[in-house]
Amino acid sequence: MEIAEEILHQPGIDLAMIENAAERIKGQARRTPLLEATLLNEFLGMRVLFKPECLQKTGSFKFRGAYTKLSRLSEAEPGKPVVAFSSGNHAQGVAHAAQLLGLSCTIVMPDDAPAIKLGNTRAYGANIVTYDRFSEDREAIAHAISMETNAEIVRPFDDLDIMSGQGTTGLEIVQDAIDAGTRVDHVFCPAGGGGLLSGIALAVKSCMPDTAIWFAEPAGFDDVIRSLATGTRQNADFQTRTICDALLTKSVGVRPFKVIQEHVSGGYAITDDEALSAMFLAYQHLKVVVEPGGAAAFAALLQQRQRFAGSTVVVVLSGGNVDPAVFAACLAQSDGVPPQ
Repeated sequence: MEIAEEILHQPGIDLAMIENAAERIKGQARRTPLLEATLLNEFLGMRVLFKPECLQKTGSFKFRGAYTKLSRLSEAEPGKPVVAFSSGNHAQGVAHAAQLLGLSCTIVMPDDAPAIKLGNTRAYGANIVTYDRFSEDREAIAHAISMETNAEIVRPFDDLDIMSGQGTTGLEIVQDAIDAGTRVDHVFCPAGGGGLLSGIALAVKSCMPDTAIWFAEPAGFDDVIRSLATGTRQNADFQTRTICDALLTKSVGVRPFKVIQEHVSGGYAITDDEALSAMFLAYQHLKVVVEPGGAAAFAALLQQRQRFAGSTVVVVLSGGNVDPAVFAACLAQSDGVPPQ
């Protein structure tokens, strides 16, 4: 069921595709702002601008790619049902996009997905099929549903429409920075399957070639870091555990990896405690709620703050769909946090 490696010889996304996606989602997705906190800048010794996709529709950047994909699909094949597999954020994005476009939607979700993500996906009208992420193959389940119902499989990251939709996040970063007369030295982004990272990297590097792109992964799930080091796609270690559920993928996608190899400078592995501390700082200084995976890029910057001192950095806060118990744990992580 995995995307074949021969697609490496096929055309990928380009800036024109991302610009087309931006027009397509206009009036549907929210244009999230760049946020800044003076005290946080002083504490870190750099200027940090945050792209809060936790404020996006469905609580994450995933709505961008989902609406791009489904709107293009509904034009080509009106009324065609869709099936997707996701731990929660892609699920909600696809479910809501399908709801807006009047499409039948089934989502394959792990049975241990956060309750808020399961509940919201149902609320958007999707039919949910659960599975055990440690013993069952979600792609095989989705493929079987597709064969039975003639549904289009909407992959979470290894898809050009999805990647171009996620790339609109980077396009907005570029446009807002240019409008403000701000030179961006670095962009930090979380990495799971690589759809967001590749889309942002392509958009930013096409317009600001001197800006470096960095990413963050949970410790133990650092397959993108290892893939870049070896030059071939590596698998994550599912024997480990992390609270960053949004970033748990088997491996980086074939299409995203091609872009990442060309445009991304490198990445860092972060711990659960570092993610919780980043969530706390975002809550304290920006007044936003971020989920663990959504705070991973900020956690990586905090980890590496001495290296990036004096820079202007954009950090993508990719999602905010966090269960109350996990957010309560983040509020207990106040050691070393600068005062308000």
